[in-house]
Amino acid sequence: MATSTVHAPARQPTVTQIKKIAENMFADATGSHDWEHTLRVFQICERVGIKEGADMEVVLIAACLHDIGRCYQDCSNGRICHAEKGAELAAPLIEALALTAHQKENVLHCIRSHRFRGKTPPRTVEARVLFDADKLDAIGAVGVARAFQFAGEVGARLHNSDSKIENTRPYSAEDTGYREFRVKLSKIHERILTTEGKRLAADRHAYMCAFFDRFLAEHAGEL
Repeated sequence: MATSTVHAPARQPTVTQIKKIAENMFADATGSHDWEHTLRVFQICERVGIKEGADMEVVLIAACLHDIGRCYQDCSNGRICHAEKGAELAAPLIEALALTAHQKENVLHCIRSHRFRGKTPPRTVEARVLFDADKLDAIGAVGVARAFQFAGEVGARLHNSDSKIENTRPYSAEDTGYREFRVKLSKIHERILTTEGKRLAADRHAYMCAFFDRFLAEHAGEL
């Protein structure tokens, strides 16, 4: 897919239309991936997308819909890819919008390629913006809070100090906030794709690392 060259501001009625539809799809979402997470990603997309010269209509519509498949992944304990499922669910919604065929294809690509562990790399400016925005909400102070929130949702302990991370399992009592930091969050800053995203990620990464250093020291009774 070629990189989009459409840089016009988003047509607010179209974005507002899909935003209202998307919000209703999060009624039963878990807290770590609820509508508030989507709104934060939406706001980061606004900030990063403008800097990167993205088609903001595509970016913001994709941001609204990027996690609508998340409940399927959580209910299947990770067997279903929420990015692929989200693109599948979004297709009929996108088809009804006043967008060009290229924009519709790009929105679905953005959704399909936003996952950190996904198999589809972001190939457009808009997809890279959404990928970065979603990852930025997973690090920093909010990222720490969400890591522990997700751990609570799956019934994890506070910390497994006597377990090797490589031997622990996701979606289990071993899936702690610190485990999420080690296996995913600590690596996110290396995967950020946009210039503005990298700038924002540097500060968030530093804060998050400092927090977990302090967390380990306190948990061990050293502080």
